[in-house]
Amino acid sequence: MALFGSKSILGVDLGTAGIKIAELSRPLGDRFDLKNYGILDLVAKDEASPKLDDQTLIAGLKELLTRSRFSTKDSVASISSFLTFATVIELPYLSEKDLEKAIPFEARRYVPIPLQDVVLDWSIINVKQNADHPNVEVFLAAVPKDEAERYKNIFLSAGLNLKALELENIALSRVLVGDEQSPLVIVNLGGRSTSIMVIEKGFERLSRNYELGGLELTKALSRALGISFERAEQMKKTSGLNDRSISLADALTPLIDLIVFETKKIVSNYEESRKTKIAKVILTGGQANMPGLREYFSAQLAKETIIGDPFRRISFNKSLEPVLRILSPTLAVSLGLGMRKV
Repeated sequence: MALFGSKSILGVDLGTAGIKIAELSRPLGDRFDLKNYGILDLVAKDEASPKLDDQTLIAGLKELLTRSRFSTKDSVASISSFLTFATVIELPYLSEKDLEKAIPFEARRYVPIPLQDVVLDWSIINVKQNADHPNVEVFLAAVPKDEAERYKNIFLSAGLNLKALELENIALSRVLVGDEQSPLVIVNLGGRSTSIMVIEKGFERLSRNYELGGLELTKALSRALGISFERAEQMKKTSGLNDRSISLADALTPLIDLIVFETKKIVSNYEESRKTKIAKVILTGGQANMPGLREYFSAQLAKETIIGDPFRRISFNKSLEPVLRILSPTLAVSLGLGMRKV
């Protein structure tokens, strides 16, 4: 199915702390229309796990479908970076037929589990002209078959028609980077986890995932100030790093510094190995709008740091603009999924 005419599709982001759905249609050219959206925060039964259990996700999807009244059940879902493997490999230039034979053999060197247990996908992303012969850069992605089946069962149980599974980072690159070719970094600050990835020429080149997100920030603030979790969450959202009079920044900074440190390390490693420079950092995810966070990242990294704008190619009812500008980092993955042609 392709996104033509008035046909719409649901981009479904099954995050570590909730579900986000965006319904998009593509009525004309390169632009999309936001038809509807829904967000549901969820609490994991197991605090030690970065993922929500299946029954919680199924119940949450059903609740969002009832509440938001989407006009379609066709959907594209994101699969978490924690559950997948992706890398870029370089091979001698071959015909596509020969590459199809060579890539599974090469993949055994990179994929950490047996190939018979994964769904393997690949795409040529660059041709490098060397002195002797050209090489191709291939983006390689592997999803465990049991996870793919798990997602199919979740969507079937919720009454949705799952058209495709897509890596979360690919959806983010599509919606936040577009056609930009220069290397940049996306820091996706979620509720229970954070991913940091380098994107160059539209593809993920390097990524790391950390079980540190907004939940831990709120817990740290609650402990430091001796206040309830709910009060700490509200203060994090309204004051963040900007209000030192009540020690918010002092409580939050040590954990944020961990993310900043890992971002610096990834940037440095990539710049040194590729002999290039990364000029821009894009913040996204549910924590990206924390007051003072963008400015803090910019100062610590000494690089241009922006809040990603997933609505660059998406039209919406202008009366919703004040709300959507706040929610845009939270909806970024689901919007990127809705832009996928399936």
